[in-house]
Amino acid sequence: MTLLVAGLLLWSYVHLFKRFSPTTYTRIHERFGESAIKGTTSILLIGAFVLMVFGYKAAPYIHVYSAPVWGVHLNNLLMLIAVFLLVASHAKGRVKYYLRHPMLIGTILWAAAHLLVNGDLASIVLFGWIAAWADLEIMMINVRDPVRVMPEGLTLRSDLVSLIVSILLFICIAILHGNIGPSPFPG
Repeated sequence: MTLLVAGLLLWSYVHLFKRFSPTTYTRIHERFGESAIKGTTSILLIGAFVLMVFGYKAAPYIHVYSAPVWGVHLNNLLMLIAVFLLVASHAKGRVKYYLRHPMLIGTILWAAAHLLVNGDLASIVLFGWIAAWADLEIMMINVRDPVRVMPEGLTLRSDLVSLIVSILLFICIAILHGNIGPSPFPG
């Protein structure tokens, strides 16, 4: 569990550093530039992800609750919506008109979907932490920028493309998930 928690701490620190330490961030930015910050951030986040994956796989199974039988069906629906929100957050679709934080909301849905079907301690730590981190990010962004600037040029066509891409990506994720771990589908 130590590797898992280390990965989650590193993930959170890297994402929250700019908000918690804006003066230090500005000094580093001025000294080394944007490219160095992006490169270092990317390397640290990849490291955090690797720690989380290996930490999760290595964590002992400690049963906390039993997942409901219907949870797998709701999990798949939530995952499809989460993938759509993650894809749509990078597009110029109307989703951004209705949701201020589609990527973070998608992350919360992803975590909730996994908590529906995983009742062990490592899953609760991993998915619960990621959901809490995304919630904190949303709150911090809303405090920093209380007035929402509405994006322009949003089209329904872009949402439709995002939906098609999301369905294809969901299928790929489901196949990959079934090959490296438990199948996301009942049966």
